[in-house]
Amino acid sequence: MKVTLKYFGVIAESAGKSEEVLELEQGLSLRELKDQQIKTYQIQDAGSVQIAVNQNLNNEVELKEGDEVAFLPPFAGG
Repeated sequence: MKVTLKYFGVIAESAGKSEEVLELEQGLSLRELKDQQIKTYQIQDAGSVQIAVNQNLNNEVELKEGDEVAFLPPFAGG
């Protein structure tokens, strides 16, 4: 299945790109995808990286063909 990955902030800097389309194995979990990309691009502070699927921060979704997965850096607040 093909999904579009979008990277923001320091994650995009680590990846050297802001977007890519990947062909993934059917049944790959969101957690497995996150771990794979963090390892591939050596993303620092991996514990604070949030994932949104189709602009939804619910991490309990099953990935499907055509999904958009955003890798979001830690947010600063104040």
